[in-house]
Amino acid sequence: MNGTSRDVWFWLSALVLGAFAIFLLYPLINLLASSFAAAQGGRSGWEILLGDPRYRAAVTNTLLLGVAVTVTSTAIGVPLAFVAARFSFPGKTLIALLPMTTLIVPEVIAAQTWLMVFGNNGFLTRFAADLGYRMPSFYGWLGLIVVMTFVYYTYIYIGTLAAIKGFDSQLEEASQSLGVPPGRTLLNVMVPVVAPAILASALLVFTLAVGNFAVATVLANRVPLLSVLTYQSFVSEVGANPVMQSTLASVSIGIVACALFLQRGIVMRGRHEIVQGRGAKPRPLGGLATLPIALAAAFVLVVSILPLVTVVAGAFTRARGPVMRWGEWTTANIERVFLNAPDPIINTLIFAGTATVLSLVVSTLVGFLVVKKRNALTPAIDYLASLPLALSGTVLGIGLVISFNGGLLPLTGTAAIIVLAYLIRRLPFGIRNASSTLYNIPNSIEDASISLGVPPLRTFFKVVFPLMIPSIAAAGVLVWTTTVAELSASVVVYSAGQETMPIQIFRLIDSNLMAQASAYGLVLVAVILVPILIATSVFKIDLFAAK
Repeated sequence: MNGTSRDVWFWLSALVLGAFAIFLLYPLINLLASSFAAAQGGRSGWEILLGDPRYRAAVTNTLLLGVAVTVTSTAIGVPLAFVAARFSFPGKTLIALLPMTTLIVPEVIAAQTWLMVFGNNGFLTRFAADLGYRMPSFYGWLGLIVVMTFVYYTYIYIGTLAAIKGFDSQLEEASQSLGVPPGRTLLNVMVPVVAPAILASALLVFTLAVGNFAVATVLANRVPLLSVLTYQSFVSEVGANPVMQSTLASVSIGIVACALFLQRGIVMRGRHEIVQGRGAKPRPLGGLATLPIALAAAFVLVVSILPLVTVVAGAFTRARGPVMRWGEWTTANIERVFLNAPDPIINTLIFAGTATVLSLVVSTLVGFLVVKKRNALTPAIDYLASLPLALSGTVLGIGLVISFNGGLLPLTGTAAIIVLAYLIRRLPFGIRNASSTLYNIPNSIEDASISLGVPPLRTFFKVVFPLMIPSIAAAGVLVWTTTVAELSASVVVYSAGQETMPIQIFRLIDSNLMAQASAYGLVLVAVILVPILIATSVFKIDLFAAK
């Protein structure tokens, strides 16, 4: 019986490993190999990159942008987490909405709505011009850092908040009982303990900023960045020698892989430092001390939900071409989306829905194999399943197009390659969430079922699977919300007639048609928000356990 059980799970592991090798490892190897191929003048992509000042500037600017966004996100996320964990004040409960804004407002919409406010035709820019004041251009470094900061700071906020809440306040009390002032106690006792969590979250933000496509493409303007040049090289080299797109993509992989390797080391070293115990009870603030803290928290909250408010207003604002007539309301934009051009909505629902279902199947199987049925193949499966974390969507899309443009499996130009890109892109998140409850399920339950003569697969579906349903549901919601908003991979692999809502929004922004883009943005936000509300309010799934 046990031998049969091992055979079943071993062969399933072999099947999963083979699929990962074909659809994940093979495109990555193709991408890296293409960067060493000969290009113009017989030079490799690496020789061209080192010899062209524009490419060198793109690498430097990408690193600087990642560092700048990480610093500004940390400067906002850490103090906000400390205030939320240690103090209570009027309106504090609204801060719990911050993780929600990260999920329901896609990056392309965030970039769009900031332009609607501060862009060349933004309403604040035009208002200032009417008063005789010329605002600085929001394109370039200013817009990139501001928008990415308010897109990514919640990652640091969530990680820091979880670390502070898990810190044993008795350590602080012991330090202060020895005569150490409260401020020095925080620096000497708490900071060393929570620092690994902050650094790990900061490195995650760095990788996201380095690989960002949507905000970078919309706002970079004349600032050369790796993600933008990689996409431009792909567009210009379609049907030609794909050397530079592969080289630039390889550089992006290297940067993100180094950051993730460093993050993993920090997390592993910091595990023993975080002491779980009695957290400090939030101290109520009153009087004048409340005002600056409440105002600062309110400012961050207002700026965070600004994209959501702006996209709703823009969807119902009358426009003539690129000119938004603020204060003049209409439903024409929404009517145009549903009546004249509904295909992006339909494509989004079909592609994202298919990818989410497939992701749950694969994530559940892989999570079960890695956690409960470890064998000689599962370490390789575990490693390959984490590879997409080192790949931006643009890099993944280029690798898939290069690898499946012909031969035995010609996927390029089909809807299947879009679904495949979605599936691979969000695979690590699905596996992590779907398998989260497996660590709490004792092996004895499954062993007892098998000992009574129930075959291994039937035991899984009868005994283990029902216990996994809550975590699988949470994984489904998170995979759906991120897949629906996916732009960077889909904009590379899609063909005419396969436009999704993020792609359509991206194209409308490029044409400066902000009202129509807002209409699609509103529908996209609704498609993202509805499952979250159902999961949290009806099924009581806690998607934000760190808050």
